[in-house]
Amino acid sequence: MCGSVILGLRARAVLLLAAPAAAFPAGLQAASDSDTFQVTATVVAACSITANDLDFGAYSPVSGMAADAATLLEISCTNGAPYEVGLSAGTTPGGMVSQRLMTDGTHTLSYNLYSDAARTNVWGETPGLDTLAGTGTGVLQLLTVYGRLPGSQSVPAGSYADTVTATITF
Repeated sequence: MCGSVILGLRARAVLLLAAPAAAFPAGLQAASDSDTFQVTATVVAACSITANDLDFGAYSPVSGMAADAATLLEISCTNGAPYEVGLSAGTTPGGMVSQRLMTDGTHTLSYNLYSDAARTNVWGETPGLDTLAGTGTGVLQLLTVYGRLPGSQSVPAGSYADTVTATITF
């Protein structure tokens, strides 16, 4: 008898496993539900700027020759974001965008900064007038600042310096 009871239980288990889902009582059926959700982001226009120093090196005023040098501004802007980059007149008293000045603390040495290699377009800080405009690409962009010390300046020997601020407006 014991063997027939086990056989009977096995047969019922096989029947239950083989039965369609509709044959299960409601409490034993699997259930599910689903919904959707949105994934969003707002991309904002953003820019950053890094300015590298400009070094004219050794300058000989008696040679009569101008001294030229260049440096890079590193900018990164959101792809498609319009920007303008301006350069201040510097911090030496009396300096202007049209004629910047370096000082040794007592004396001044004239120089200027340009947005073109021919050194004809003075790079200033008035948007739409003497700044450099562009459009962001989403990757690092390099802008060259061209500098010139006019020749034959009557200044004493020494170390001259100025601090120019590069500003990106976007």
